Amino acid sequence: MSERQKDNEVSLCPPEHFDSEELVLDTPQTRSPSFKPAYKDSDFLLRDELRPMRVHLELLKPEMLQQEAGITSTLVVFGSSRIPDRQEAEKNLEAEKQKLAANSSDSRLLKNVDIASKILEKSHYYEMARELGRLVTTAAGEEEGHQPVIITGSGGGIMEAANRGASEAGGRSIGLNIVLPREQSPNAYVTPELSFQFQYFALRKMHFLMRAIALVVFPGGFGTLDELFETLTLIQTKKVERMPVLLFGEEYWKGIVNFQRLVDEGMIDQQDFESFQYVETPAEAWQHIQNYYAEKPFSE
Repeated sequence: MSERQKDNEVSLCPPEHFDSEELVLDTPQTRSPSFKPAYKDSDFLLRDELRPMRVHLELLKPEMLQQEAGITSTLVVFGSSRIPDRQEAEKNLEAEKQKLAANSSDSRLLKNVDIASKILEKSHYYEMARELGRLVTTAAGEEEGHQPVIITGSGGGIMEAANRGASEAGGRSIGLNIVLPREQSPNAYVTPELSFQFQYFALRKMHFLMRAIALVVFPGGFGTLDELFETLTLIQTKKVERMPVLLFGEEYWKGIVNFQRLVDEGMIDQQDFESFQYVETPAEAWQHIQNYYAEKPFSE
């Protein structure tokens, strides 16, 4: 290669291939924040005026990396981070009982024991989410074509369980973490190269649905309800294609949300009410999804 060709090759390199800080003298001018390249200037990038750019990047980065990983379809698992496995739930209940024993007149401690008991009752959902992760991931490994990859919110509880099941089956799974006042770290079972962090809830929820072929929702609180109702609204308004929306635990969900009352009051149509189904086992959930797509490949 000639010197002219080398010069031309260098000139075509994108600016991030150069480190200007190593090429210039240390002077008051070069030390000024204004001299720093924009893509290296975090203070500049975090200005309010740059929010559209940050939103764009937050949409683009996970999209590009999932494309590069060959992921074409996902199975979304939502559910509470407060539902641990049975062993942990039993440990938490015993700890609350010991606190109450030391101060039996404290009504707050009595309430905590009641809550810990209810969490223990729901701990079987952890194993169900774990089994669903294993089931879906094993099926993806056995069948040809573009089978769905488990995707969760990356946290503990139900999310951890689904990622854990996928990991135990020897497959990949995705985690979409969110920056919170109380720092949430990705659980240990998310595939590292598919572990993403978001600043904006809206972009995170968009990525949950961009490749989704089904939504499986375990018991949860505000966050789970938000994700569930946004999906149902998008289906109702035809902003996303209709897909299986499966609610684990009919008794729980009927006690939390009176969907039938919404129909009876004329707030939703009967077909809106029929846009989700209750399920009780991982096998039932996976079979329902398979039946739904019996004549439609996941990759379409």
